[in-house]
Amino acid sequence: MAFVKIELPAGVYRHGTEYESTGRWYDASLVRWQGKSIQPVGGWTTRVANVVTEAPRACHAWLDNSRDPYIAIGTYNKLYSITYSNTASDITPTGLVVGVDTAAENLSFGGKAFGTGSYGVERPSDGVVQEVTTWTLDNWGQNLVGCSTADGKLYEWPLAGLAAQIANSPENCTSLIATAERFLFAIAADGNPRKLAWSDREDNTTWTPAATNEAGDFELQTDGELMMGIKIRGRTLFLTTRDAHLATYSGPPTVWGFENVGTSCGVISRHAAASIGDGAFWMGRQNFFLFNGSSVQALPCEVMDHVFTNINREQMSKTYCVHNGRFNEIWWFYPSGTSVENDRYVVYDYAESHWAIGVLDRTCGVDSGVFTRPIWFDHGATAYNHETGNAYDGNLPYVESGPVNIGSGDNVMHVTQLIPDELVQGEVTATFKTRFYPNTTERSYGPYSMSSPTSVRMTGRQIKIRFTGQEYKNWRIGTMRVDVTQGGKR
Repeated sequence: MAFVKIELPAGVYRHGTEYESTGRWYDASLVRWQGKSIQPVGGWTTRVANVVTEAPRACHAWLDNSRDPYIAIGTYNKLYSITYSNTASDITPTGLVVGVDTAAENLSFGGKAFGTGSYGVERPSDGVVQEVTTWTLDNWGQNLVGCSTADGKLYEWPLAGLAAQIANSPENCTSLIATAERFLFAIAADGNPRKLAWSDREDNTTWTPAATNEAGDFELQTDGELMMGIKIRGRTLFLTTRDAHLATYSGPPTVWGFENVGTSCGVISRHAAASIGDGAFWMGRQNFFLFNGSSVQALPCEVMDHVFTNINREQMSKTYCVHNGRFNEIWWFYPSGTSVENDRYVVYDYAESHWAIGVLDRTCGVDSGVFTRPIWFDHGATAYNHETGNAYDGNLPYVESGPVNIGSGDNVMHVTQLIPDELVQGEVTATFKTRFYPNTTERSYGPYSMSSPTSVRMTGRQIKIRFTGQEYKNWRIGTMRVDVTQGGKR
């Protein structure tokens, strides 16, 4: 008899076949790693249910000059402000162009090249998808500014009444960003997918360049479409569907300098990036990327195959990224399979460089800072306070290993005992799964309530172990051990 440690590296590894995850964690949901310890992510409580009537597609939190916090959320047809007491107000600009709440193939006017096909004949499918309508939201001092992709105008809300179009601002834009230097950028201005236009410094109503102001515009040299801007320390990063460009304030007469800092690194949606200090992370169409302060690098991802073979590409414009700064995590919520809403997530821990995955319905969110806890929204427009308690609406946190072998895996294992390593014994159950060969029938044993030791009986050439935590318990798992007797090769 011999004790075999279930001592696997932190994070989930999910490439190719299940057997390729031998000696790693293969599946998980609602768990994170802190050092060598596995624990549940913080739970959530309902802040306010159904705060609006449409699915939130973007949100932004900020303080006014009296230190009162606000959240703004944008939907496909509305713009709302929410106070600290959870009172929602419809601040939709008069005449806002209504967009689409679900992405679909674009078979309408402008969806294909002019002159394609025969008059009166239904146009063929070519995979061109009309993106879901989203908002970009920011604050200009204590005022809210925003732009809807369906409407294209730049709006400002001065904390009262309805939002209104900013005087003299460009139209037919897709996004905006207010920089740390107090310029307002219009992204893809005037319907030009490569054009950046900016207002005068400290004056978002002056957009015509003159010797007496710092307004201007610039057309990026790119074959992609501008998607979004991100504030990083001292500079602004602009992402397109193809590349990344860094904007640095240089003062008159040029005002802004632009540098291409990455190619073949386009962003998957208009909200798929987050900044950390002088860097940023984002999800592309087939990979994840990091801007390290000077250049863009592909981010090694151990769950890339799992994410990108299962993402619903028709709905990928709903992908949303949030920073969870307390735990050094970047979360991406995305729609999988045939889901039309975000139903899964992938997390990168940038302090310890590992990945986690899971199941969760969230469409947008903000980190803690303005509010005490992160606030994330589901597609039903319920707002949740996250990282509080250990309740998960009945969804139990779990983690499951890949196959564990003895040696090269050619000998049969007889497992008789599990020696648990828990912070508080009894808060986690264990389920074992065995196979004799990778593609043969899998047998399941358990779940077993933990005791020290826990008696089990199973046989196989490879075993997997799944730990499931109880709701309302802030459990920890360390290095478990199983008592194994090595059998023959048959």
